[in-house]
Amino acid sequence: MTVMAIYTSGGTILTYADLPSFFMTVVGSYFAVFTFCSVPEALGLWKTIGLSMKLHNYNEKGIVAKLIAFSEKARREGLLALEEELEDLDDDFLKKGMRLVVDGTDGPIIRDLLENELNQMQGRHASKLGVVNMWATLAPGLGMLGTVVGLIAMLKNLEDKSALGPNMAVALITTLYGAMIANLIAIPIGGKLRTQDGDESQIREMEIEGILSIQAGDNTRILAQKLLSYLNPVARKELEKEILKD
Repeated sequence: MTVMAIYTSGGTILTYADLPSFFMTVVGSYFAVFTFCSVPEALGLWKTIGLSMKLHNYNEKGIVAKLIAFSEKARREGLLALEEELEDLDDDFLKKGMRLVVDGTDGPIIRDLLENELNQMQGRHASKLGVVNMWATLAPGLGMLGTVVGLIAMLKNLEDKSALGPNMAVALITTLYGAMIANLIAIPIGGKLRTQDGDESQIREMEIEGILSIQAGDNTRILAQKLLSYLNPVARKELEKEILKD
């Protein structure tokens, strides 16, 4: 939409291209991030942006089906019978929890260990999100700083009337760059990261509930009801027809 607005207003992309403004706003705001966080975290900003662009499939329906299958087998053959099933699990969080169940660990201890794992995951996500949010905060400020620098240079050459318009346009480009970084890149990416963190956290909470239910020996139908409550209405209705049918 931004590109369309540029062309419909009679301009081109090159109209808004300015190397000094780029260095002042884009490069300057990025290097300012280094003062907020550690060097590895700042360098990891680009990897974080890349991760936000990926389509994450947490396979919640597959996890529900797997936990229900574990419950049914545990009730038929005992918890130790699940050990041979764990090697095929691709989900490390679920594998770790089920391994604790098979080893006979008490429910409260399992909950503490898995919730600590979940908290650590959320902490890592929050750290990455904090770097993105800081870039969103710094970029507009560096854009304004660039505009001030440009205006000072322009005012020192007021005798050249023909250059006032072009110089003013260049000075304002830094503000444009700062606003674009914040509103077209950093803030939307921060929103996606928060959504992804919420989705993954909900899956982990569902797995904790399922693991503890299996450890406690709950009826499989009760377990299914607990797990289905974590799914969106569409996925829930689909699985209800398969799992809860008589």
